[in-house]
Order: sequence, then C-alpha cells, then structure tokens
Amino acid sequence: MESVLYPSDCVTMGKSFSHLTKHRGHDEGQDSLTSPLEDSQTEDGKGGDVSQFPYVEFTGRDSVTCPTCQGTGRIPRGQENQLVALIPYSDQRLRPRRTKLYVTASVVVCLLLSSLAVFFLFPRSIDVSYVGVKSVYVSYDQDKRVYLNITNTLNITNNNYYSVEVANITAQVQFAKTVIGKSRISNITAISPLDMKQIDYMVPTIIADEMSYMYDYCTLQSIKVHNIVVMMQVTVTATYFGHAEQVSQEMYQYVDCGGNTTSIRGMTKPFSLTHPAK
Repeated sequence: MESVLYPSDCVTMGKSFSHLTKHRGHDEGQDSLTSPLEDSQTEDGKGGDVSQFPYVEFTGRDSVTCPTCQGTGRIPRGQENQLVALIPYSDQRLRPRRTKLYVTASVVVCLLLSSLAVFFLFPRSIDVSYVGVKSVYVSYDQDKRVYLNITNTLNITNNNYYSVEVANITAQVQFAKTVIGKSRISNITAISPLDMKQIDYMVPTIIADEMSYMYDYCTLQSIKVHNIVVMMQVTVTATYFGHAEQVSQEMYQYVDCGGNTTSIRGMTKPFSLTHPAK
C-alpha cells in the first residue's frame, strides 16, 4: 500500500503537515528529489513521526499527489463548503479577541434602547382645561320654555410622544340640581405628540316644566343682566395604543338667560377629577 503525505491545507487526523515544498530545478532532474522520511529511515532504520517532516511532492514512479489540492497547497474554488478542517484546540482562532468588550457593548446598547423605548412609549396623562363659555344663544316659546344653546371651549393637551385620538366628549348642564341638557360628540380629532388643541362643543338646554318661573326672570325688562348659575360637567375620552383614558371636570358657570352673548366670562373651577376607563 502506498503512503500519501498531505500538505497543511489538507485534512489529517490530529496532525497538520507543513506547506508543500516544490523543487523546481529541472536542470538537476526529477530523480534528485528525495523525501526526508526516506532519509530518516535509511539512517536509523526506524520510521519517525511524519508530522515532524515537511511535505515533499514525489515526482517519481511511486509519487502520489495530494488529491485535494493537487500538490499546489491551495484548496480549489467551489470546494470551501465541502471540506472540513481539523485545527488544534490551542489554536488562537478558537479564542476570538475582545469577546468581553463585544458582550459588554451589546448589553449596554440593549439597555440604552430599552430605556429609550420605555421613556418614549410610557403612557402619560391627558390634560383637559376648561376655558369657559364661548357663546350662549337664547330663545323662548309661548309655553314659557327657555332654550339655551351653550357653547363651551376646552384645551386638551397631549403629554405623550405619540398621537392621541380624542374619541368623544360627553357633557351635561345642571341647574338647581336638575339636568337641563346633555350632549355627546364622537370621533372628534387627533392630537399630535406634545401638542395642544382647542375644542368647542355645544350643549343644548331647556328650562321648563317645574322651572317655568325662570321664564319670567329671564324676560324681565327691568333687569339688564339675567345671570343664572349652572354646573358644567364634561368628560373627555382619549385613546392610544388600545388604551382609553377619561378625564372629567365639573365647574360652576354664570350664564345670561336674558339675551345672546358671545364673550367668555369668568368661571370658577372647584375641582378636577381624572377617572381612568375600566
């Protein structure tokens, strides 16, 4: 059986031979090429470890060329994915440099991105500020009913870093602990991140029946200003990321029932309540 010596680029079990040494002296003849392995066996009569001898290509009658690299010491193209290289455990390629630095940098970057995501996506409250009554349209009928169309103004502030949808505004007006008007507005508007929008809403009210005596007061000619005190209740529902938040406010407001007004009057705001949606 013939023996074959492979170069370092070819795979051997446990040992890697050195690169191919080619003798190109054609003037000396091909018979001048000898193997160090043969010289070693001639001197001491024993076969040494072949891993300590360099690879020499045999060109004589009994020569065998490396079947993988064909004696060139290089792997042919197209066979990179077909060959398997065996390398020692102590090879430096198995110990990549700066591993701790890369792992630490990756952890720091992940923590930074997570912190930024939490900071920008963390839900913040929606601020609702009642500005006041923008206008009041007053009318009467023969049954001593007083009709008041009260238009109010709200400032809604979005404190989040993403848009918020104002789903609806629900409002009602009470006079003498009796609800005299209700209103609901849906699909109002969207508020941009860190932005504020002013929204007007109108509540139609009727003062009649057991409070028909207010008709005489509101139509009394000897009085120039016919102010009555009503309690405004408003609830704003905002949605973002599938979450709904409700902000409710109650305040007392003076309304002139003796004629049409368009000026914003002073108001008091005893308390402001925030009720998250269930």
